[in-house]
Amino acid sequence: MSYKKVKRMTAFMRWNHWVVAICMVLAVATGLYIANPYYQSFIADDAATTFVMAWNRYIHFVAAIIFDVSSIVIAYLYFFSRFEKPYKKLIPNTHNIKEFWEVFINLITLNRVKKFDSTHGDSFNAVFFFVFHLMLLWMLLTGLQLYVHGLASGHSSIGTWWPWILHLFTDWTVWATGGTYMDVRMSHHITMYAIIVWVMFHIYYQIWRTIFWQEGDISIVVGGSKYIKEEEKK
Repeated sequence: MSYKKVKRMTAFMRWNHWVVAICMVLAVATGLYIANPYYQSFIADDAATTFVMAWNRYIHFVAAIIFDVSSIVIAYLYFFSRFEKPYKKLIPNTHNIKEFWEVFINLITLNRVKKFDSTHGDSFNAVFFFVFHLMLLWMLLTGLQLYVHGLASGHSSIGTWWPWILHLFTDWTVWATGGTYMDVRMSHHITMYAIIVWVMFHIYYQIWRTIFWQEGDISIVVGGSKYIKEEEKK
């Protein structure tokens, strides 16, 4: 039985993947501390407590910005990448809808039914990642609304134009979540847990594919390639 090596991710895509993963860990860890200082009891000095909170907020903000910039780059590559264009898998045409359900059936039947080509990305994974990026966009908007709410004076270190822009693009999230800033905070917090669940399934599914398909899918984010049984390729 022979295998063919198939390129699935470029070096940039792999680096971007791990940058997102690291930033996600930092954002979750610091976000949980901001919401509830879970290791504050180990700090005896009040001044040190303030210092630690300030650093957590700073790391959270920087990680979120890198996270969001990375996501904007991914959104650009969805349409203009010369390697592949994932948006084509999101178009609800007959082929993509059929492929989505075939991949889903393959998952729930533990690979007993496989009627699709797994050489490249499929519609199921495309929709799955699209939901992920929608959650990231919501985290960006609600996070910036919470940030600009803290600039009560309407001023920032780079001028008044920055808070004005943030209010312009994010004030609607207050209305959308219920009408108060606490509603925005709760929505931001709950979405974080939804993203954690998404990540858990993502890791599980990559391991699942590696075990059941035996094509080395889990190595894609390391070496950029997987291996296809040539006689199974349509």
